[in-house]
Amino acid sequence: MNSTLKTVLLWAVIIVLVVLLWSLFNTTKGTSETIAFSDFLDRVNQGSVASVTIRGDEVHGETKQTAPGGKKEFQATIMANYPSMIDQLRAKGVKVQVEHAADAPFITALITWAPVLFLVGLWIFFMRQMQAGGNKALSFGKSKAKLLSGNAKKVTFKDVAGVDEAKIELHEIIEFLKEPQKFTKLGGKIPKGVLLMGPPGTGKTLLARAIAGEANAPFFSISGSDFVEMFVGVGASRVRDLFEQGKKNAPCIIFIDEIDAVGRHRGAGLGGGHDEREQTLNQLLVEMDGFESNDGVILVAATNRPDVLDPALLRPGRFDRRVVVDLPDLKGREGILRVHTRTIPLSEDVDPVVIARGSPGFSGADLANLVNEAALNAARYDKKKVQMIDFEFAKDKVMMGVERKSMVMSDREKKNTAYHESGHTIVAAVLPAADPLHKVTIIPRGRALGLTQQLPTEDKYSYSKRYLEAMLAVLMGGRLAEEIFIGEITTGAGNDIERASAMARRMVCEWGMSELGPVTFGKKEEAIFLGREFAQHQDFSENTAVEIDREVKRILDKAYAHAKEIITAHKSSLDRIARKLLERETLEGWEVNDILREETGNDYLKMKEYYPEASPGETMTIAPGSGPSTDVSAPVQQPPAPAPVPDRTS
Repeated sequence: MNSTLKTVLLWAVIIVLVVLLWSLFNTTKGTSETIAFSDFLDRVNQGSVASVTIRGDEVHGETKQTAPGGKKEFQATIMANYPSMIDQLRAKGVKVQVEHAADAPFITALITWAPVLFLVGLWIFFMRQMQAGGNKALSFGKSKAKLLSGNAKKVTFKDVAGVDEAKIELHEIIEFLKEPQKFTKLGGKIPKGVLLMGPPGTGKTLLARAIAGEANAPFFSISGSDFVEMFVGVGASRVRDLFEQGKKNAPCIIFIDEIDAVGRHRGAGLGGGHDEREQTLNQLLVEMDGFESNDGVILVAATNRPDVLDPALLRPGRFDRRVVVDLPDLKGREGILRVHTRTIPLSEDVDPVVIARGSPGFSGADLANLVNEAALNAARYDKKKVQMIDFEFAKDKVMMGVERKSMVMSDREKKNTAYHESGHTIVAAVLPAADPLHKVTIIPRGRALGLTQQLPTEDKYSYSKRYLEAMLAVLMGGRLAEEIFIGEITTGAGNDIERASAMARRMVCEWGMSELGPVTFGKKEEAIFLGREFAQHQDFSENTAVEIDREVKRILDKAYAHAKEIITAHKSSLDRIARKLLERETLEGWEVNDILREETGNDYLKMKEYYPEASPGETMTIAPGSGPSTDVSAPVQQPPAPAPVPDRTS
């Protein structure tokens, strides 16, 4: 925009100078003589003046042919409103013509040429805009893809960790670009498209940047939402322009981030199939594998919703490879932590392996945020290096939320919360099938008044029925503790009951973990443009619905009774844990273990008599969630104003 403005101003100045020069020469090219006013009166009295033209205080005249010196032109300045001027001229027979006073030459020229200057400048401006690309005026059909500059900071595969399989797949793509003859001599063809799919924050875009850093080939990047505009036909035009740029720079890589913005299933909307997004998708399908070949142009796309993409986009010949970028395992999290802590001064007590074990289910973005929060906390206390306690603080902040120490709670609410969380704690500690207890606190975090946090000992990719029943019992522990020790129930168990009910219904309807047998109920057909609320419809009879409700209640009642048995057998331990929470507000898992050992004389991890042995051929189910295993349970209230930066907890 700056260069365009400079060009317009330059042309405007040139035109103004030309007009001024023309006006100057035009006004000074005459041969008229300038005389004094007295000489003018003398010539009038002598009768040598033939005609005059009066313009304001100037008079331009012409002498007669018979006058001394012959016919000549002259000009003079007269007095304003000279009373007898006209009478003298008429008495001598002089022809008199009166005109309006003329403006200055500059003003006259400017007024005359202003419209012309405006039109010329406007024409130059629009011509420049039409020739330019990007998001300027009259360039709607131009692609917004950015060509990666060679001077930009490069990201390589050394900066990517936790996705080794994906790196191997993509490294082969880079070899295709560097040495195509290595594969073509055996009849192989370069893949036309690679689809990176996985949960948010797992590093799909980072992998694409690493491809750009590793491959010595042009790399175009664009977002899926950049194709669609308010004007009809713009998306398809931008797709054509994008692949034309790719052909000119082949072999090259084109990266489309969030391709589900334009690649969603066709014909699923309410407005029919003829809309702007579908035209864009149709053009993309043609460019990827149509009559015209795009040899040397590899399309790399990323999405976290591969289930909504159009089948024509996913077939071989378009996206030949689908690379799953999943949540990292223990080794992957350790590698990601080492990448993000390379430029951070760490204390000797910091062990990435320990941090990785304590952060199951974390994505790469979560781990990057964890490291950043630890560094910020260390800087807050003016430390020279980041210590392990800073990472523990950051982990609690990321997993459980920010402490709300400014929130004032009454003693009664604190007592309710302490016994509520102690109920979760006891059940989680006693049941061997439940995840190990990590920490329990009654300090308000996020929207909860207290939290009981459990961390699995290993990454889980499927859940057993025994594990799910243990989770249900843990969720019921808070409600039971309030009922037994406080003598009344509160709204604090609302979130627990909601989660338990949803889990029990999935056990019956999705995972076949009930007496109804290995049957699924409720067919899922997600309407891509209508939302998830229309995703499931009833495909069973009313009698079956009654049986499902009865089975869900049976599973919840069983978990409730199981938790009540454990809490009743450990009333003294629960009471001691609650009083300890009221005193210190936060207890670690090993501290709870010590209290149980002192009260019972046994290691609580070995108490298996409270849970029946798993039956042979125990069923398993895919893990319903991918986040950290945390139990958030306490009376949910409206969140107060943001609290200040919390102090370190005990």
